[in-house]
Formats: sequence, C-alpha cells, structure tokens
Amino acid sequence: MANSGNTAGSTDAVILVGGQGTRLRPLTLSAPKPMLPTAGLPFLQHLLARIADAGITHVVLGTSYKAEVFEEHFGDGSDLGLELEYVTEDEALGTGGGIRNVLPKLRADTVLVFNGDVLGGTDLGGVLETHHTSGADVTLHLVRVSDPRAFGCVPTDANGRVTAFLEKTQDPPTDQINAGCYVFRREYIEKIPAGRPVSVERETFPSLLAEGAHIQGHVDVSYWRDMGTPEDFVRGSADLVRGIAPSPALPGQRGESLVHPGAGVAPGALLIGGTVVGRGAEVGAGARLDGAILFDGARVEAGATVERSIIGFGARIGPRALVRDAVIGDGANVGARCELLRGARIWPGVDIPDGGIRFSTDV
Repeated sequence: MANSGNTAGSTDAVILVGGQGTRLRPLTLSAPKPMLPTAGLPFLQHLLARIADAGITHVVLGTSYKAEVFEEHFGDGSDLGLELEYVTEDEALGTGGGIRNVLPKLRADTVLVFNGDVLGGTDLGGVLETHHTSGADVTLHLVRVSDPRAFGCVPTDANGRVTAFLEKTQDPPTDQINAGCYVFRREYIEKIPAGRPVSVERETFPSLLAEGAHIQGHVDVSYWRDMGTPEDFVRGSADLVRGIAPSPALPGQRGESLVHPGAGVAPGALLIGGTVVGRGAEVGAGARLDGAILFDGARVEAGATVERSIIGFGARIGPRALVRDAVIGDGANVGARCELLRGARIWPGVDIPDGGIRFSTDV
C-alpha cells in the first residue's frame, strides 16, 4: 500500500472493552469498567483522547458486556475528532479472539491494539515508529516495573526483538512486562483463528514466535497502571487529578482535588490526595476526603472520613462515618458513625443503620 509508511493516519486503532470488570463489583453491575468516571470522565475517554492526540482517527471498539452503553455515550466519535465503530462479541472471545472479531471493520495495514483496562502515558507515535523502523510483524509495548513478579514478563535481545513469553515467576529474568498495547501488521490478525476464544498473550504471540515471526519490543518507563482493582482504580484516578498520569482529555490545572460544577463542598471540608467530587455531589462541613472518588450525586455528611474509596452514584455516607479502602455501590446508605475498612464492598441500595457496622468499640 502506498500509505503504509509510519504515519498515524494510515493506522487503525482497536480497543478491547469486552470485560465484565468483576474485580470492581459492585460498581460494574451498572456500568462497564471503561465507562466508570475516572477524574470525572469515562475511563475510556482518556485513551480515546491519547489516540486522537497521536493523529489516529479510525477507532474500532470490541465490546461485549453492556455493549450498548459505549455507543450511547460516544456515538460516532465526532465530538472527539474520531470515527468510532463498534463490534459486539456474542460470546467472550478473549484478547486474540476479540482482535480477530473486529477484522471486517479494519481498513489499514497497521493496527494499534489496546487493552481497555490500562491507564497509560506512553508516546503512541514512538511505538509506531519502533514498529516501522524495525520492520516488525508485531510490536509489543513493554513497560519496566519495579516488581515484575505479579506479571508474565517479556525478555528482548540486544536489538529489542522479543525472545520469549514467560509466565509469572518469583524470580523473573527481566523487569519488562506486556503493557497491553500492540501493533500488528494486518496479515497477522488474519492468521488468528476466527469464531473461538483465543488468548493473544498465551496462544497468538508464543505461536508467532515459534514460527519465526519478527516480534519487536518497544520498551519504556512511561506511566502505566492496570485499572482492574479498586485500589488501582483509586490510585489511577488520583494520579490523573494530580498530574502524575498524563491525559490530553484533562486540560488545565492539576491539584489535590477535582470538584465538578454543581457539586457542593461545605466550608471546613478537606479534599486532598487527588480526590474527585462528581456533579451534584455534596460534601459536608468538616468531612475529610483523601484519595476519594465521589460519583455524581454522592453525599458525604459532616465530619465523615473517606480515604482511598469509591462512592457510587447517589450513595450517602452518614455523619462521622469512616470509609477506608472500600467500594460503596450506587444508592447505598452508610449510617452515621459506621466504620467500613480494608476492602469492604457495599452492594447497590443497601442501607446500613447508624452505628450498624464498626471495627472498634463505640466512642
């Protein structure tokens, strides 16, 4: 193709957003994870803004769980300067199967694929440049992490070529891990078996390597976080608010908190640690919010403390309650002086009476 040079305009983007977000329940009972508010915008919007920023305009979303929500919100993508298309999986096809499933919508010879769970800051133009200059069939974005034991790792040789795909181990030979962003030559997507579940990490990449395909690594130390757990979701959102994680979707000043128009914050409330207060949310006098995420319409009453926790749409935290490292579902009510700690999850609409759950004796 004449336009198969390393211009972003001759590149399609694919985002895999089919997961059920089970680790973030109960929040994902009502919305798919990529649509959860993150620094006040649907999580996916930060990635779409990065793609647009890189000059790529044609994006295909591979959806499954609550598929209709994406198109209802983003439409044809014109508001973001993109052309968005949607492909829905009737059955879960895994990462490789999800990529293969969108093939009929792809137009370009170069396809940039994203795992929709990742908050990242890598230079997408740099990843594409590596792919084209190395002449690779497939290029993987690899990120260096301080503790690679929780991940499979991906060693590369002196020229940056991937030499193996290794499972999780207590003694990893490299600190490079798969960052969930790949560049494919289109013909290598065509090789993925159609109509059945395929794992790109466990099946496609190892078999391509065995066949002698050129798989290149693009290694960097850019911001990277898998947003799959409540702890990571809270930290990623806070990093966006504080400017630690980059996002072209968030112009303007960064700071310790982000308060949306229409929210009410009483005098004497303390908002720190990258806290987000959603539209129509209310924070009472003397409340302390540290790394808290309040979805739209949530209420935190006077004197309550919320730390590193997510408060769902329209949920209420009563006076002098303590919520730490917890997830509170939409519309739930946590009564006065309750204490919810260490991974507590309250399902939507649940009503906990005043003082109903505590970890310490009453004071």
